[in-house]
Amino acid sequence: MTRHASSAVPAGASYGVEAEPRQAAAEASSKGRLVGIDLARGLAVFGMYAAHVGPDVSVGGTVGFLMEATRGRSSALFAVLAGFSLVIITGRPRPRVGRAGRQAVARVVIRALLLMVLGYVLTALGTDIDVILSFYGLLFLAVVPLYRLRAAALAAVAAAGALILPQVLFAIRRSIEAGNWADVVVAHDPLARVSGTDGCVELLFTGEYPVLTWIPFLVAGMAVARLDLGRPGIRCRLALTGASLAVVGYGGSWLALRLVPHALSAVSAATDGGSASSAWWSDTVGDPTRRTPAVWLLVAAPHSQTTFSVLGNTGVAVLVVAACLTVAERLPRLTRTATPVAAVGTMALTVYVLHIVALWCFTEVWHVPAVESDTMSELPVLLGFIAAAVLVAVVWTRFFRRGPFEHLLHLATRLARHIT
Repeated sequence: MTRHASSAVPAGASYGVEAEPRQAAAEASSKGRLVGIDLARGLAVFGMYAAHVGPDVSVGGTVGFLMEATRGRSSALFAVLAGFSLVIITGRPRPRVGRAGRQAVARVVIRALLLMVLGYVLTALGTDIDVILSFYGLLFLAVVPLYRLRAAALAAVAAAGALILPQVLFAIRRSIEAGNWADVVVAHDPLARVSGTDGCVELLFTGEYPVLTWIPFLVAGMAVARLDLGRPGIRCRLALTGASLAVVGYGGSWLALRLVPHALSAVSAATDGGSASSAWWSDTVGDPTRRTPAVWLLVAAPHSQTTFSVLGNTGVAVLVVAACLTVAERLPRLTRTATPVAAVGTMALTVYVLHIVALWCFTEVWHVPAVESDTMSELPVLLGFIAAAVLVAVVWTRFFRRGPFEHLLHLATRLARHIT
């Protein structure tokens, strides 16, 4: 069993977040959940599995393309859905105010802190997965002050964040490469000592999912949640917006890398010969192995933490959400067929935790031999993980409203009822 370093971990911040109460019969399931959102979350889970246990993109063909398409984009989809879920908790379509608002914020804070703890517990297992839960917990804390903003204001904040924050992160990372101030901070960081990681520096700047550049994803999801999704034409406009963002992100990167003199060669040199020609959308370009050049800001590869990357991945996520919402409302037969996928989406935190525990058992407890990731040998492994998640979710949701870990988080947030 090969353990892949995560390039598309969803561990969505949507994990452990209750779905929206029923707003209209045509829009919600009998359990009061937005079926389209659950469907999108279920697809993101499968994308995460593909990135973690699926074949490498080098297998080529349709399978290789699908594996490549999941990298970075499934985690971005989870982040957008996390923002959507945050608005559900704090009030949709109108934000809660007064005592109800304070209790809602407290529920978000409790969930965020528990997700951070759970993330570090899973990290301690020592798998090759870059566990995202701790990052998502801090992301919740970072964006919850924005929960009262309207859709237009949230969209403006997300756009400004996508344009500005990647440049800020790039400057900070360059300063870390040039000096040792980050090591000093880590040495005095209580979180780093307790968790055995780089603590706040990793969460904010150096990790696979730095909070600084993942904020726009959550805020974009909050903006989508603020829209009246039942209004005629709104999903079509949402899809057009997503498509435009994807074109600007990936297309803009493709164009910039070819118009800026020596950009492709500089990117290739920084990544020790990585596939710079595909740096506008694929992680086959690799990561910089030396001082990151300024032309890296023109890349849109997953997890490159650039403006082009954030725009492109947000666009894909918004497109998927719009498509799933449309399917849920307009295509009832297809929706019924996709019910097992939506069931996985209702308990995303549980299936995320279980898949990491399963990988740990395979490699550390049962010592299952590794499978070559550059062959199709891992395809049965991926299909097995997907089948197991579907089976667990379908059976569990027949008897219970929430998944096990979702229920535990729900119980923990009851403490917010004591806030006056």
